[in-house]
Amino acid sequence: MPSTDPRAPGGGAPTRPLTSAQIAAHAGVSLATVSKVVNGREDVAPRTRALIEDIIRRHGHRRQKRAARPAAVLELVFRQIRDSYHIEIIKGVQYVAREHRLAVVLSELQGRQTPGHGWVEDVLYRRPTGIIEVYSVLTDTQSGQLRSRGIPFVLVDPNGEPAHASPSVGASNWNGGLSATRHLLQLGHRRIAVITGPEHALASRARVDGYRTAMETAGVPVDPALVRLGDYRAEEGLRNARELLRLPDPPTAVFACNDALALGVYRAAAEAGMRIPADLSVVGFDDLRPAQWTVPPLTTVRQPLTEMAATATTMVVKLARGEPLAQTRVELATELVVRDSTAPPRPEGAS
Repeated sequence: MPSTDPRAPGGGAPTRPLTSAQIAAHAGVSLATVSKVVNGREDVAPRTRALIEDIIRRHGHRRQKRAARPAAVLELVFRQIRDSYHIEIIKGVQYVAREHRLAVVLSELQGRQTPGHGWVEDVLYRRPTGIIEVYSVLTDTQSGQLRSRGIPFVLVDPNGEPAHASPSVGASNWNGGLSATRHLLQLGHRRIAVITGPEHALASRARVDGYRTAMETAGVPVDPALVRLGDYRAEEGLRNARELLRLPDPPTAVFACNDALALGVYRAAAEAGMRIPADLSVVGFDDLRPAQWTVPPLTTVRQPLTEMAATATTMVVKLARGEPLAQTRVELATELVVRDSTAPPRPEGAS
Protein backbone atom coordinates (compact mmCIF):
# COMPACT_ATOMS: atom_id res chain seq x y z
CA MET A 1 0.00 0.00 0.00
CA PRO A 2 1.42 3.44 -0.90
CA SER A 3 2.53 5.50 2.07
CA THR A 4 0.55 8.52 3.21
CA ASP A 5 3.61 9.95 4.95
CA PRO A 6 4.92 12.96 2.98
CA ARG A 7 8.41 12.10 4.22
CA ALA A 8 8.32 8.68 2.55
CA PRO A 9 11.19 7.82 0.18
CA GLY A 10 10.72 9.23 -3.27
CA GLY A 11 8.99 12.36 -1.99
CA GLY A 12 5.80 11.52 -3.92
CA ALA A 13 2.45 13.12 -3.14
CA PRO A 14 0.36 11.27 -0.54
CA THR A 15 -2.56 9.15 -1.64
CA ARG A 16 -4.86 10.95 0.78
CA PRO A 17 -4.95 14.48 2.26
CA LEU A 18 -2.84 14.87 5.39
CA THR A 19 -4.12 15.14 8.92
CA SER A 20 -3.03 18.06 11.09
CA ALA A 21 -0.63 15.72 12.91
CA GLN A 22 1.03 14.67 9.66
CA ILE A 23 1.35 18.31 8.56
CA ALA A 24 2.90 19.19 11.91
CA ALA A 25 5.43 16.35 11.57
CA HIS A 26 6.34 17.39 8.04
CA ALA A 27 6.74 21.08 8.96
CA GLY A 28 8.51 20.39 12.23
CA VAL A 29 6.03 22.44 14.25
CA SER A 30 3.51 21.72 16.96
CA LEU A 31 0.00 20.45 16.30
CA ALA A 32 -1.31 23.63 17.94
CA THR A 33 0.53 25.76 15.37
CA VAL A 34 -0.99 23.80 12.49
CA SER A 35 -4.42 24.18 14.11
CA LYS A 36 -3.98 27.94 14.27
CA VAL A 37 -3.16 28.15 10.57
CA VAL A 38 -5.95 25.78 9.54
CA ASN A 39 -8.51 27.78 11.52
CA GLY A 40 -7.38 31.21 10.38
CA ARG A 41 -5.70 32.41 13.53
CA GLU A 42 -3.23 35.27 13.01
CA ASP A 43 -0.75 34.59 15.83
CA VAL A 44 1.66 32.53 13.70
CA ALA A 45 4.99 33.75 12.33
CA PRO A 46 4.74 34.56 8.59
CA ARG A 47 7.46 32.08 7.54
CA THR A 48 5.86 29.29 9.56
CA ARG A 49 2.43 30.10 8.15
CA ALA A 50 3.79 30.08 4.60
CA LEU A 51 5.45 26.70 5.17
CA ILE A 52 2.26 25.12 6.51
CA GLU A 53 0.10 26.69 3.79
CA ASP A 54 2.47 25.32 1.13
CA ILE A 55 2.19 21.80 2.57
CA ILE A 56 -1.60 22.08 2.64
CA ARG A 57 -1.70 23.32 -0.97
CA ARG A 58 0.52 20.49 -2.18
CA HIS A 59 -0.96 17.65 -0.18
CA GLY A 60 -4.39 18.76 1.05
CA HIS A 61 -5.74 18.68 4.57
CA ARG A 62 -8.02 16.05 6.09
CA ARG A 63 -10.06 17.24 9.04
CA GLN A 64 -10.85 14.88 11.87
CA LYS A 65 -14.41 13.55 12.01
CA ARG A 66 -15.15 15.59 15.11
CA ALA A 67 -14.42 18.86 13.27
CA ALA A 68 -17.27 21.36 13.34
CA ARG A 69 -19.49 21.64 10.30
CA PRO A 70 -19.35 24.86 8.26
CA ALA A 71 -21.51 27.69 9.53
CA ALA A 72 -24.90 28.00 7.79
CA VAL A 73 -23.72 31.28 6.29
CA LEU A 74 -22.84 32.55 2.84
CA GLU A 75 -20.30 35.35 2.75
CA LEU A 76 -21.04 37.97 0.09
CA VAL A 77 -17.93 40.04 -0.60
CA PHE A 78 -18.09 43.38 -2.41
CA ARG A 79 -15.25 45.57 -3.56
CA GLN A 80 -17.42 48.41 -2.26
CA ILE A 81 -21.13 49.00 -1.60
CA ARG A 82 -22.54 52.24 -2.98
CA ASP A 83 -25.55 51.94 -5.32
CA SER A 84 -28.42 49.84 -6.65
CA TYR A 85 -25.99 47.57 -8.54
CA HIS A 86 -25.13 46.06 -5.17
CA ILE A 87 -28.77 45.90 -4.06
CA GLU A 88 -29.62 43.78 -7.12
CA ILE A 89 -26.76 41.40 -6.29
CA ILE A 90 -27.87 41.11 -2.67
CA LYS A 91 -31.44 40.31 -3.77
CA GLY A 92 -30.25 37.46 -5.98
CA VAL A 93 -28.05 35.93 -3.28
CA GLN A 94 -30.74 36.19 -0.60
CA TYR A 95 -33.35 34.59 -2.86
CA VAL A 96 -31.33 31.37 -3.16
CA ALA A 97 -29.94 31.51 0.38
CA ARG A 98 -33.45 31.54 1.87
CA GLU A 99 -34.33 28.38 -0.06
CA HIS A 100 -31.44 26.60 1.64
CA ARG A 101 -31.90 28.19 5.07
CA LEU A 102 -28.60 30.00 4.87
CA ALA A 103 -27.85 33.44 6.29
CA VAL A 104 -25.97 36.05 4.24
CA VAL A 105 -23.11 38.11 5.67
CA LEU A 106 -21.82 41.15 3.79
CA SER A 107 -18.15 42.11 3.60
CA GLU A 108 -16.62 45.15 1.86
CA LEU A 109 -13.07 45.44 0.55
CA GLN A 110 -13.14 49.28 0.67
CA GLY A 111 -12.38 49.59 -3.02
CA ARG A 112 -9.49 47.11 -3.25
CA GLN A 113 -9.10 44.97 -6.37
CA THR A 114 -8.27 41.87 -4.33
CA PRO A 115 -8.92 41.09 -0.65
CA GLY A 116 -6.26 42.49 1.63
CA HIS A 117 -3.84 40.74 3.94
CA GLY A 118 -5.62 38.73 6.60
CA TRP A 119 -8.91 38.39 4.73
CA VAL A 120 -8.50 34.66 4.14
CA GLU A 121 -7.50 34.10 7.78
CA ASP A 122 -10.74 35.77 8.88
CA VAL A 123 -12.76 33.62 6.47
CA LEU A 124 -11.08 30.43 7.67
CA TYR A 125 -11.91 31.39 11.24
CA ARG A 126 -15.59 32.01 10.38
CA ARG A 127 -15.73 28.92 8.10
CA PRO A 128 -18.81 29.86 6.03
CA THR A 129 -20.62 27.40 3.79
CA GLY A 130 -19.37 29.35 0.79
CA ILE A 131 -18.30 32.71 -0.63
CA ILE A 132 -19.67 34.89 -3.44
CA GLU A 133 -17.02 37.41 -4.52
CA VAL A 134 -18.34 40.39 -6.53
CA TYR A 135 -16.33 42.51 -8.99
CA SER A 136 -12.95 41.47 -7.68
CA VAL A 137 -10.51 38.59 -8.11
CA LEU A 138 -8.79 36.40 -5.55
CA THR A 139 -5.05 35.87 -5.73
CA ASP A 140 -3.79 32.37 -6.53
CA THR A 141 -2.66 32.01 -2.92
CA GLN A 142 -6.06 33.03 -1.55
CA SER A 143 -7.88 30.68 -3.94
CA GLY A 144 -5.59 27.83 -2.92
CA GLN A 145 -6.15 28.45 0.79
CA LEU A 146 -9.93 28.35 0.38
CA ARG A 147 -9.85 25.22 -1.76
CA SER A 148 -7.51 23.43 0.64
CA ARG A 149 -10.04 24.00 3.47
CA GLY A 150 -13.03 22.95 1.39
CA ILE A 151 -14.64 26.42 1.30
CA PRO A 152 -16.21 26.88 -2.15
CA PHE A 153 -16.38 30.26 -3.85
CA VAL A 154 -17.80 31.74 -7.05
CA LEU A 155 -16.86 35.06 -8.64
CA VAL A 156 -19.58 37.41 -9.94
CA ASP A 157 -18.70 39.95 -12.64
CA PRO A 158 -14.96 39.56 -11.92
CA ASN A 159 -12.87 42.62 -12.76
CA GLY A 160 -9.87 40.52 -13.79
CA GLU A 161 -9.26 37.20 -15.48
CA PRO A 162 -10.25 34.44 -13.02
CA ALA A 163 -7.88 31.54 -12.50
CA HIS A 164 -8.78 28.63 -14.77
CA ALA A 165 -10.33 26.59 -11.96
CA SER A 166 -12.26 29.48 -10.37
CA PRO A 167 -16.01 29.33 -11.09
CA SER A 168 -17.47 32.63 -12.26
CA VAL A 169 -20.70 34.21 -13.49
CA GLY A 170 -20.81 37.20 -15.81
CA ALA A 171 -22.86 38.84 -18.53
CA SER A 172 -22.44 39.07 -22.31
CA ASN A 173 -20.70 42.44 -22.08
CA TRP A 174 -19.32 42.36 -25.63
CA ASN A 175 -22.78 41.79 -27.07
CA GLY A 176 -24.12 44.56 -24.87
CA GLY A 177 -21.58 47.06 -26.16
CA LEU A 178 -22.27 45.90 -29.72
CA SER A 179 -26.06 46.30 -29.42
CA ALA A 180 -25.81 49.71 -27.74
CA THR A 181 -23.57 51.08 -30.49
CA ARG A 182 -25.53 49.46 -33.32
CA HIS A 183 -28.69 51.09 -31.98
CA LEU A 184 -27.07 54.53 -32.23
CA LEU A 185 -25.67 53.76 -35.68
CA GLN A 186 -29.09 52.64 -36.91
CA LEU A 187 -30.52 55.95 -35.72
CA GLY A 188 -28.01 57.68 -38.00
CA HIS A 189 -25.29 58.72 -35.54
CA ARG A 190 -21.68 58.64 -36.68
CA ARG A 191 -19.94 60.80 -34.05
CA ILE A 192 -20.46 58.31 -31.22
CA ALA A 193 -18.37 58.69 -28.07
CA VAL A 194 -17.77 56.01 -25.46
CA ILE A 195 -16.97 56.58 -21.78
CA THR A 196 -15.39 53.41 -20.45
CA GLY A 197 -15.04 51.81 -17.06
CA PRO A 198 -11.61 51.13 -15.51
CA GLU A 199 -8.98 49.77 -17.89
CA HIS A 200 -8.34 46.73 -15.67
CA ALA A 201 -12.02 45.68 -15.65
CA LEU A 202 -12.79 42.79 -18.00
CA ALA A 203 -16.42 43.86 -18.39
CA SER A 204 -15.43 47.38 -19.40
CA ARG A 205 -12.91 46.15 -21.96
CA ALA A 206 -15.50 43.80 -23.44
CA ARG A 207 -18.10 46.58 -23.74
CA VAL A 208 -15.61 48.85 -25.50
CA ASP A 209 -14.59 46.00 -27.82
CA GLY A 210 -18.27 45.61 -28.71
CA TYR A 211 -18.45 49.35 -29.44
CA ARG A 212 -15.37 49.18 -31.67
CA THR A 213 -16.68 46.13 -33.53
CA ALA A 214 -20.01 47.83 -34.25
CA MET A 215 -18.28 50.96 -35.54
CA GLU A 216 -15.80 49.05 -37.69
CA THR A 217 -18.52 46.77 -39.11
CA ALA A 218 -20.52 49.86 -40.10
CA GLY A 219 -17.42 51.35 -41.76
CA VAL A 220 -17.28 54.24 -39.29
CA PRO A 221 -13.77 55.08 -38.08
CA VAL A 222 -13.32 55.33 -34.33
CA ASP A 223 -12.05 58.80 -33.44
CA PRO A 224 -9.59 58.40 -30.52
CA ALA A 225 -10.80 61.77 -29.16
CA LEU A 226 -14.21 60.18 -28.59
CA VAL A 227 -12.89 57.31 -26.44
CA ARG A 228 -12.69 58.44 -22.81
CA LEU A 229 -11.58 56.52 -19.73
CA GLY A 230 -13.89 56.53 -16.70
CA ASP A 231 -14.35 54.48 -13.56
CA TYR A 232 -18.10 53.77 -13.36
CA ARG A 233 -18.84 56.88 -11.23
CA ALA A 234 -21.25 59.68 -12.19
CA GLU A 235 -18.50 62.21 -11.49
CA GLU A 236 -16.37 60.63 -14.21
CA GLY A 237 -19.28 60.70 -16.63
CA LEU A 238 -19.71 64.41 -15.92
CA ARG A 239 -16.02 65.21 -16.31
CA ASN A 240 -15.59 63.26 -19.53
CA ALA A 241 -18.83 64.51 -21.09
CA ARG A 242 -17.88 68.13 -20.37
CA GLU A 243 -14.65 67.56 -22.29
CA LEU A 244 -16.42 65.78 -25.14
CA LEU A 245 -19.00 68.52 -25.58
CA ARG A 246 -16.26 71.17 -25.77
CA LEU A 247 -14.58 69.49 -28.75
CA PRO A 248 -14.58 71.41 -32.06
CA ASP A 249 -16.57 68.49 -33.52
CA PRO A 250 -18.48 67.10 -30.53
CA PRO A 251 -20.31 63.77 -30.51
CA THR A 252 -24.00 63.51 -31.29
CA ALA A 253 -24.29 60.42 -29.10
CA VAL A 254 -22.56 58.90 -26.08
CA PHE A 255 -22.38 55.26 -25.03
CA ALA A 256 -21.66 55.27 -21.30
CA CYS A 257 -20.39 51.92 -20.03
CA ASN A 258 -22.66 52.00 -16.99
CA ASP A 259 -25.74 53.90 -15.85
CA ALA A 260 -23.84 56.01 -13.31
CA LEU A 261 -21.62 57.38 -16.07
CA ALA A 262 -24.75 58.10 -18.12
CA LEU A 263 -26.18 60.20 -15.29
CA GLY A 264 -23.01 62.28 -15.37
CA VAL A 265 -23.51 62.78 -19.13
CA TYR A 266 -27.06 64.00 -18.46
CA ARG A 267 -25.75 66.68 -16.12
CA ALA A 268 -23.02 67.80 -18.54
CA ALA A 269 -25.63 68.13 -21.30
CA ALA A 270 -27.86 70.24 -19.05
CA GLU A 271 -24.92 72.49 -18.16
CA ALA A 272 -24.22 72.99 -21.87
CA GLY A 273 -27.85 73.89 -22.58
CA MET A 274 -28.35 70.69 -24.61
CA ARG A 275 -31.49 68.59 -24.66
CA ILE A 276 -31.53 64.79 -24.53
CA PRO A 277 -32.18 63.27 -27.05
CA ALA A 278 -32.80 66.23 -29.38
CA ASP A 279 -29.19 67.47 -29.14
CA LEU A 280 -27.44 64.42 -27.67
CA SER A 281 -28.41 60.75 -27.48
CA VAL A 282 -27.24 58.73 -24.48
CA VAL A 283 -27.10 54.96 -23.85
CA GLY A 284 -26.10 53.44 -20.51
CA PHE A 285 -25.36 49.94 -19.29
CA ASP A 286 -26.86 47.93 -16.37
CA ASP A 287 -30.53 49.03 -16.36
CA LEU A 288 -30.57 49.77 -12.66
CA ARG A 289 -33.83 51.00 -11.17
CA PRO A 290 -33.06 54.75 -11.45
CA ALA A 291 -32.65 54.41 -15.24
CA GLN A 292 -36.39 54.45 -15.83
CA TRP A 293 -36.86 57.52 -13.62
CA THR A 294 -34.33 59.83 -15.25
CA VAL A 295 -35.68 62.63 -17.43
CA PRO A 296 -35.90 61.44 -20.11
CA PRO A 297 -35.89 57.72 -19.19
CA LEU A 298 -32.53 56.18 -20.10
CA THR A 299 -31.97 53.80 -22.99
CA THR A 300 -29.61 51.21 -21.55
CA VAL A 301 -28.33 47.65 -21.77
CA ARG A 302 -29.91 45.42 -19.16
CA GLN A 303 -27.37 43.36 -17.23
CA PRO A 304 -29.21 40.57 -15.34
CA LEU A 305 -27.54 41.25 -12.00
CA THR A 306 -30.12 39.51 -9.80
CA GLU A 307 -30.04 36.41 -12.00
CA MET A 308 -26.23 36.45 -12.06
CA ALA A 309 -26.11 36.54 -8.25
CA ALA A 310 -28.73 33.80 -7.92
CA THR A 311 -26.83 31.61 -10.38
CA ALA A 312 -23.58 32.11 -8.48
CA THR A 313 -25.25 31.27 -5.17
CA THR A 314 -26.74 28.09 -6.59
CA MET A 315 -23.28 27.10 -7.81
CA VAL A 316 -21.76 27.71 -4.35
CA VAL A 317 -24.45 25.60 -2.67
CA LYS A 318 -23.81 22.76 -5.13
CA LEU A 319 -20.08 22.89 -4.52
CA ALA A 320 -20.64 22.89 -0.75
CA ARG A 321 -22.66 19.69 -1.15
CA GLY A 322 -19.88 18.08 -3.16
CA GLU A 323 -21.89 18.18 -6.40
CA PRO A 324 -20.06 18.87 -9.69
CA LEU A 325 -20.87 21.98 -11.72
CA ALA A 326 -22.18 21.61 -15.25
CA GLN A 327 -19.86 24.48 -16.24
CA THR A 328 -17.44 26.70 -14.34
CA ARG A 329 -17.90 29.79 -16.54
CA VAL A 330 -21.47 31.03 -16.92
CA GLU A 331 -22.38 34.01 -19.10
CA LEU A 332 -25.93 35.38 -19.04
CA ALA A 333 -27.42 37.39 -21.87
CA THR A 334 -27.70 41.18 -21.89
CA GLU A 335 -30.60 43.03 -23.54
CA LEU A 336 -30.93 46.52 -24.99
CA VAL A 337 -33.83 48.41 -23.36
CA VAL A 338 -34.86 51.33 -25.58
CA ARG A 339 -36.42 54.30 -23.80
CA ASP A 340 -36.47 58.01 -24.55
CA SER A 341 -32.81 59.11 -24.36
CA THR A 342 -31.98 58.18 -27.96
CA ALA A 343 -33.19 59.64 -31.25
CA PRO A 344 -31.81 60.40 -34.72
CA PRO A 345 -29.19 63.16 -34.78
CA ARG A 346 -30.29 66.69 -35.52
CA PRO A 347 -29.76 67.49 -39.22
CA GLU A 348 -26.84 69.85 -39.87
CA GLY A 349 -27.97 73.45 -39.84
CA ALA A 350 -31.21 72.67 -38.00
CA SER A 351 -31.94 74.81 -34.95
